[in-house]
Amino acid sequence: MEKTVLKVNGMSCEHCVKAVTKAVGALAGVGSVAVDLAGGTVTVEHDPAQAPLDAIKAEIEDQGYELAA
Repeated sequence: MEKTVLKVNGMSCEHCVKAVTKAVGALAGVGSVAVDLAGGTVTVEHDPAQAPLDAIKAEIEDQGYELAA
């Protein structure tokens, strides 16, 4: 498992936490998802072979949030 921390803009409430956690957590190869509203980050433990970073980023963007550079 690989641990990746992504900076995400636009998350502000518990609904945001649930939406991102559910969407990313549904991907095959994702072990855990932790959203930090105060820090604006999403930490994902994943198997890069099953859940590549591009797929994780796409799920977050599909929920309406913007990834910071």
